Amino acid sequence: MQKLKEADLYKGELIPVNGKLVERYNKCLVKLGFTETKLDSFFIDGIGWSPEIAEEKNEIHYLNHGEANPHCIIITPLQKGLPVYNPFHSFDRELMKQVFKKHQLRIENITRDSAICVDFDQNIDVFYEPLDVLKYKNVTVKFRLVDDLDKAKKEQLELVELFKSDNNFIDETIHQKLLNSANTYGDLREREVDLENVTYSTESFYTEAFGGIYVLKSFLSPILVFEDEEAYKEAIKDTSHDVLMYHIAHDELIEKLTSHLMIECDVNSDITLQRYERIKRFVLSEYVNEETHSVKDVLNDSMLFKGYLNKIDVSARKRVMGLDRYLEKKKSDPKTKVADLVDRDIYVALHSPHSSLKPNDQDLVWKLLVSISPKDVLFLYWYDKEIFYDLYQTWNNSLKDWVIETIKKNI
Repeated sequence: MQKLKEADLYKGELIPVNGKLVERYNKCLVKLGFTETKLDSFFIDGIGWSPEIAEEKNEIHYLNHGEANPHCIIITPLQKGLPVYNPFHSFDRELMKQVFKKHQLRIENITRDSAICVDFDQNIDVFYEPLDVLKYKNVTVKFRLVDDLDKAKKEQLELVELFKSDNNFIDETIHQKLLNSANTYGDLREREVDLENVTYSTESFYTEAFGGIYVLKSFLSPILVFEDEEAYKEAIKDTSHDVLMYHIAHDELIEKLTSHLMIECDVNSDITLQRYERIKRFVLSEYVNEETHSVKDVLNDSMLFKGYLNKIDVSARKRVMGLDRYLEKKKSDPKTKVADLVDRDIYVALHSPHSSLKPNDQDLVWKLLVSISPKDVLFLYWYDKEIFYDLYQTWNNSLKDWVIETIKKNI
């Protein structure tokens, strides 16, 4: 991953946590029911998730109590707008945007000397079966302050009122209680430390529960797409819900999403053709032998590209150049079908979310498409970084260089 880090493409927007902030972070972990980290320093993302702590605990979603109870830790206002690198739900980043939009000033105030534990409550205590994900409607974001700062303020204000009443101003016991409170928490009288709940209404979304499920709700009947085959097999036994269910590898899934106006594929559009240039080069890399030239040079140099294209066998050549062949034959024979000349995985990779979808739904569909066919390395990096990072480690160094260069050109 060193090359990605040097190119600032590997979790580069994480912020460092050290010193006093580590203590506050640990208080949050304990308050949420987790164990403290033994690390003296680490990095966190927008929801307070740390790759170093995940590695330490050997648990990627260490801020979850089971699949139905995710949490967040806010220890600095600098978390505003940061990426969420391992979201349990596709809406986690949008949810955090709403939190900061409503409470930014109070978050800045509180995190001067405290921290905030956050519960994402969807009114589901525990999942029992895959179709429980259909229960998602509203997620209520609830806040708890480290050291119960909100309760301390209430008690401090009550002490002040008690001090003012009758002749209590001469009561040394009340004096001492006020001093103790001030020494512990500071003057809380004017501080805004109350955080109202934030409610987020879910529509279509992705959750990592049960091995990963896409919940597409923009229809009369929801469509569920399962990444885990066992979860899919369990779900289809349930006949009590009016839903359509597919495994992500099912061929008919693309046709269903197309017919429901979730995805489309215009192979003549400039955007699609630009993506195809990346895709066919990536596909050719599977056949390049580096004995003479590096993969990066072959993919970047048009003459070398043609040279290596002519060295591979005919079936591989047809696979790489499928869309070019289709567009050429279509000119002389309008009845030519894409499926006759373009390999299915490449054809799927050329699809895009339907233009009628809202931005959040488009992002979700992009994530689904790149998961089905991870052939466009740029869009894979944009929409599913974890799959990208996993695949990246399987590529040779020269291909890694080309991929990094391709991404850097487009960001």
